[in-house]
Amino acid sequence: MAKVVVLGAGVSGHTCASFLKKKLGKNHEVVVVSPNSYYQWIPSNIWVGVGQMTIDDVRFKLHKVYDRWGIDFKQAKAVSIHPEGDASIDKGYVTIEYTDPEYAGQTEIVDYDYLVNATGPKLNFEATEGLGPDKNSMSVCTYSHAAHAWEELQKSIEKMKAGQKQRFLIGTGHAMATCQGAAFEYILNIAHEIATLGLSHMAEITWISNEYELGDFGMGGAFIKRGGYITPTKVFTESLLAEYGIKWIRRAGVYKVEPGVAHYETLDGEMLSQEFDFSMLIPSFSGVGLTAFDREGNDITDQMFLPNKFMKVDADYTPKSFDEWTAADWPTKYQTPMYDNIYAAGIAFAPPHPISKPLKSENGRQIFPTPPRTGMPSGVIGKIIALNIAEQVKGGHKEHHHTASMARMGAACIVSGGFGSFDGLGASMTVFPIVPDWEKYPEWGRDMNYSVGEAGLAGHWLKFILHYLFFHKAKGYPFWWLIPE
Repeated sequence: MAKVVVLGAGVSGHTCASFLKKKLGKNHEVVVVSPNSYYQWIPSNIWVGVGQMTIDDVRFKLHKVYDRWGIDFKQAKAVSIHPEGDASIDKGYVTIEYTDPEYAGQTEIVDYDYLVNATGPKLNFEATEGLGPDKNSMSVCTYSHAAHAWEELQKSIEKMKAGQKQRFLIGTGHAMATCQGAAFEYILNIAHEIATLGLSHMAEITWISNEYELGDFGMGGAFIKRGGYITPTKVFTESLLAEYGIKWIRRAGVYKVEPGVAHYETLDGEMLSQEFDFSMLIPSFSGVGLTAFDREGNDITDQMFLPNKFMKVDADYTPKSFDEWTAADWPTKYQTPMYDNIYAAGIAFAPPHPISKPLKSENGRQIFPTPPRTGMPSGVIGKIIALNIAEQVKGGHKEHHHTASMARMGAACIVSGGFGSFDGLGASMTVFPIVPDWEKYPEWGRDMNYSVGEAGLAGHWLKFILHYLFFHKAKGYPFWWLIPE
């Protein structure tokens, strides 16, 4: 019997665990370790943040699904990895600390034959002074953050109803933050809700971003086919903001947030400030801070992880200039180079370099988005890791028949621009590949037959339907495996 341990139960970890159990069946053990008792569908947090969904609309208890599937679920956080075991244990193991209230604070050693690190990101609010829901800005990164944002947003709405103008600042809260898409959805949804209430004249809404041009989204921007014409995402994005009368600030690295004011530096080296009454700013991400030790107890963390605490995999981490980057730099198997039975999925893996061009301000501050690895890519990566491990276990080999390089993988994204059965808005976009390949596609960097976009009411309905479709999949309802990632 083989034992596979998955650390994390987000999109990537949950997908990986579900396919592992489906393929391996009852003859092998699958263990999931996650500090949260709930699975959450993060893309719909946006709607929680504007009051269109509740917390329970975007989450469900993990143990109910895992008990039905026969997966051993431990509500705990992973602390350290010991790939070689130690003097008393001859196989790899992880140490965990329980967050389950019944066992809170207790530690346990969990051994494994295969380990998948799908721990996701640490929301690195402390990297920006004063940032975060416990300080001076809101967040929609978790369902509880989104619910808190909605509580505060209602206060601003009531003030506008009473005749008091309000200033809204939405975007990135760090010079190297990623996940611009979530913030972009949120600003559009806020603008839509305000417009629906007839309060647009009382609101000043501003987008602030570390992108060089709007529509970069951490993937260097893109060209998409829209209405028969090739359109840059810059135009696509600016048109959506302009439709709602939203102002924008770009090339901005927020470094400090005080009550009612965000301080930022521009690429030109200017130190500027933007006042607000309500602000939602996405933090930077880092790895969760796992440590690693060899059999003798020597710390090998810096060999398995980059300084940003994301795990090294089969990527080319050789330092290169922007002009030397190639599609071949990106990983395909997500296997650690040091140990052939350890993998990293989703946000937990360390990209070889950014996708967007690295830029520095006149004062030396790096201001550009880091690579996105959420949503569809995370699910696909989790799935191919599971399929490879299952085939290795059942076939007794070490081959990888499934690969998923982000430079060979497409992605579909539906940006919610406002919730409503008849007046909702959704911007649907696909790109292929995610990481542009200028050698293969020298004109546009991507295949324009599969890089398309359109906005309208149909996009909203599609995103709304997908919310329930992916919940069906995540809960393991009949034929869940037929629903794509």
